[in-house]
Parts: sequence; C-alpha cells; structure tokens
Amino acid sequence: MTEHAFAEYVRTLGRGKRARRSLSRDEAREAMQMILDGKVEDVQLGAFLMLLRVKEETPEELAGFLDACRGLCDESLKNFPSVQLDWPSYAGKKKHHPWYLLATILLADNGIRTLLHGGPAHTPNRVYTDELLPLLGLKVATGVAEAAQHLDEQGLAYLPVEQFCSPLSRLLTLRFYLGLRSPINTLARSLNPARAPLSMQSVFHPAYIDLHQGAAELCGDRDLLLFKGEGGELEIRPDARTAITGIRHGEPLDGAVLDNVIPRHTPPGDPDAETLKRVWRGQEEDPYGEHAVIQTVAVALWGLDKVGSLEDARVQAGTLWQNRDISRL
Repeated sequence: MTEHAFAEYVRTLGRGKRARRSLSRDEAREAMQMILDGKVEDVQLGAFLMLLRVKEETPEELAGFLDACRGLCDESLKNFPSVQLDWPSYAGKKKHHPWYLLATILLADNGIRTLLHGGPAHTPNRVYTDELLPLLGLKVATGVAEAAQHLDEQGLAYLPVEQFCSPLSRLLTLRFYLGLRSPINTLARSLNPARAPLSMQSVFHPAYIDLHQGAAELCGDRDLLLFKGEGGELEIRPDARTAITGIRHGEPLDGAVLDNVIPRHTPPGDPDAETLKRVWRGQEEDPYGEHAVIQTVAVALWGLDKVGSLEDARVQAGTLWQNRDISRL
C-alpha cells in the first residue's frame, strides 16, 4: 500500500514538538497546488488547515500558497481590464454599518477603478458585501466577463472568489464547520487577483500584519497598505487611532498614523444599507459614518499617490464627500 502524496505535508506539520517544522515556500506551493487540483481528501484538508492554525502560518508558507493561487488567478483574469485598487472584502459586518461600501463608491465616482472580491458567508450573524451591494443598487458579478462590464458601468466591480480561484470558496466555508479561521482567510485577502498596483488589506488582529507584509515582500509586491479595520473590513475607525503599515514603492512602510477624529462611538449593532443611503443622500447625519468614509478614502488616495501626505489626503477626501453626487444612490 502506497502512502497518499499529501500525507507528508500533514506529517511535517503534525510531528511531535521537537520534530515538527514549518513548510518551506516550495513545499507550501506544492501542498496548495494539490488542494487546488482536488487531490486532497477532506480528512487531510481539515488536519492540514488546523495544524497550520495552531502552529500559526509563516510568511514563507503564505507566499507559497500565493504562488499557487495567483497562477490560477492570472489564468482566470488574463483578459480582465486594468484596475487601480484591489479591495478584498471577506470579513462581513456585525456591529457597525458597512461604511466601507460608501468609500468604494466615492472612489469609483472619482475615477479610481476598484475590484472588490470576497467569499461566501461563513460566520453566523455577519452581513457580507455581496448581500449589501444590491441593496445599494450595485451589481454582483456572476462571472469574470460580467465583472469587467460592471467595472466600466460602475467604476467598481465585485467578483466572488469562486469565479477566479474557485477552490478557496469552499475552503472559506470550513470556518463554519471547524469553528476557527484558517490560513485561507489570510490567503484570500492577499490574492490581489487583478494585479492592481495598490492593494489594501485589513486584519482582525494586529499580529497578522507582519504575516501579510512578510508574504507580500517575498512575492515582490510593491504597494500594500495594511491596517486593523473595523470588524476586519477595509474601514478606518474614526474613533480610534489607526496605524498604517505595509509596503510603499517597494520599501517597508512605518510610522503612518491616522488619529481619531471623534470620541469613542457605540456601534448600532444592526448593520444595514438603508442608513448608508440616507446618509449619502444627506437625509440623515451620522458623524461616525461620514468620518469613516472620509478616513478610508484618504488612505486610498494617499496610497495611490494622489496627494503628498495623509493629512492632505484627508482634506481632499472630505472635499470629495462634500461634493458627492447625492443622486447616485
């Protein structure tokens, strides 16, 4: 009887304390390629992901996973039009309204072509981007060609991960069965499937920032902005001090900070799209929401070199918000 080819990767991670080790970048790429090709049994997959979860994945392992997945992304999106901004959206919202969506709309209305991508709902009591966009009158693509059309029509497009790296869609739903996040949650955020010149990524926990940045550096990414966003989504909290790290023009970024502009805010607890529409139309005031949009847009403008400093970016973002087309939503 011959041992299953994937068993060596599980064994490498699962040996005793003294014998186990992390995977090399090449080993991680090979293991992920087997997963993408459907050559791994479910029992192996669960063991592999949870061993990585307990050990904590390394930048080299994440880089190897990206090597495999980005090849599939490149093939899936080989004729996709260029975009300026990569916007992963995998966390969903639980406590605050999804103000980040207004930030993407404001950017799109001002010429910043943005690709949003996300996965299926995988955590109870959260509302996800693909559920919310239609409530704002925006479309969710069912395929790559449709996403390209949406990009031309709306200035932004949302493409489910199943359309460009389909095996990850199922892997993300394992969060529901395992009760824990896995390295797939980190991997999906890092894909930048359309190879946008700027990717922004949000983390739940600051400890993951070094992992995202380390893998991006190994993969040769040149512009990546990382911060702890509200609920894990790409949304600056205006009632908290936010450190922005990552890679800027090929060099590690350190020391960029957005200070809070309002006092600590109690979240409403029921995220919805109707509040977003009323605030966008000027029918309702929400200082937290407005500043969340402005601060988030500011980070994107600065990352795209539209302005020289974060403070200038905040001023420009405020102007864009004041001059927004209130009939858009």
